Amino acid sequence: MSLTAGIVGLPNVGKSTLFNAITNQKILAENYPFATIEPNVGIVTVPDKRMDKLKEMYNPKRFIPTAYEFTDIAGLVKGASKGEGLGNKFLSHIREVDAIVEVVRCFDDGKIIHVEGNIDPIRDIETINLELAIADLEVINNRLEKVSKKARTTKNKDDILETEVLKKCKKSLEENKPIRLLNLSDDEKKAIKSYSFLTEKPIIYLANIKEEDIGNSDNKYVKEVKEYAKKENARVISLCAKVEEDLSELNAQDKEEMLEALGLDSSGLDKLINTTYDILGLATYFTVGPDEVRAWTFKKGMNAKECAGIIHTDFEKGFIRAEVISYEDLIKYGDELKVKEAGRARLEGKDYLMQDGDICHFRFNV
Repeated sequence: MSLTAGIVGLPNVGKSTLFNAITNQKILAENYPFATIEPNVGIVTVPDKRMDKLKEMYNPKRFIPTAYEFTDIAGLVKGASKGEGLGNKFLSHIREVDAIVEVVRCFDDGKIIHVEGNIDPIRDIETINLELAIADLEVINNRLEKVSKKARTTKNKDDILETEVLKKCKKSLEENKPIRLLNLSDDEKKAIKSYSFLTEKPIIYLANIKEEDIGNSDNKYVKEVKEYAKKENARVISLCAKVEEDLSELNAQDKEEMLEALGLDSSGLDKLINTTYDILGLATYFTVGPDEVRAWTFKKGMNAKECAGIIHTDFEKGFIRAEVISYEDLIKYGDELKVKEAGRARLEGKDYLMQDGDICHFRFNV
């Protein structure tokens, strides 16, 4: 599945430094606004210790972890929805992502320019969120009059539903509430899916701190961000983008030693990647064997037939059954044969809801 998280924020908050760390690529990261003109896209793997164990057990010729894209989108400024800076172009890039990682500067440093002149993370968050909301309202206003007129004329139930949902979204935005906080039904979400509303996308607030504040719970800026995020039931992750960039350049052993010296059990990037994976409602199933061990990303709630289609459309079209064992049983019993002997292997039909950690072999006939 092709899924993308977009990194956004005001200029000079650490977005490009973070992106360098995520992808271990060297992109432009300069101390001035608009250093990033086109979005930079990098593929990242989802940290999963289960894959390391499967690789050890099967010693496969190919080893393919699950992955998705992070997109570094240039800094937004106040007025972006009206074209200020390079706003309209950037907003269109955000519209294409599945989740938003909003980087917020939570450190003082006179050597690094802040576009607003001083550090105020809540002001920065509200600046960006307001621009996203204005952009959504513009889309709604442009569409609402047309679809409501059509609904009154044709009495078409789809047009009526779309009109009702758009009105609900408009009211929410005018009350300064993002669309993602609306309790929309599946049918309502489907009615507005094509608009890719910016404020409907799940969001993570990433507090970029100084190295000295790693492991310190007293950073006043981070506390403010967490309080703000509570209102949206949003996640907050604290990390030092510069430290994460340094970590990304180290080999595994040196990285472990640096993390230990910092008093961390895992990098902030690993937490960010796993959290992004989680808020998108994603999970992982595996296919294993001597030729290939591979992780496959699926949306929670997908059935076996749909998950088979992630590998190839023929698997879904000609689906017969799925042979399934759990990762936990494989580890407990030691190999697939012993899992079967213990009666823990299962044959599942097309309606079986795939679970995170399932190890599958699909039977199909086209």
